[in-house]
Amino acid sequence: MKNIQVIDRANNCTYIIFAATGEEFESIFLNGTDVEFVEDFVERAGDETASQITGELWKRPVRKDAVQGIHGTLFYQLIQKKQYYPTKKESEMVPLGADRTP
Repeated sequence: MKNIQVIDRANNCTYIIFAATGEEFESIFLNGTDVEFVEDFVERAGDETASQITGELWKRPVRKDAVQGIHGTLFYQLIQKKQYYPTKKESEMVPLGADRTP
């Protein structure tokens, strides 16, 4: 199982972590990425498949004190943050204020 931290735009968001099967994880995070935006995932997978996969995730929350690594971050309704993750890899995040011109 791989752990996915879900971050949404709610002011009271608790950044819950969910356990994903390898297949679920690979469906959400493509080609070695570890950041995804739910809007992109739904567009790519389709409403039905995305709902099915996330519905299974919601059944498997992981207590933070039991987590052994976070393997991916899934943003909900935070598409404005996409500019900071052009490659969808956290290790290649563009910091605030950084020059993003080639």
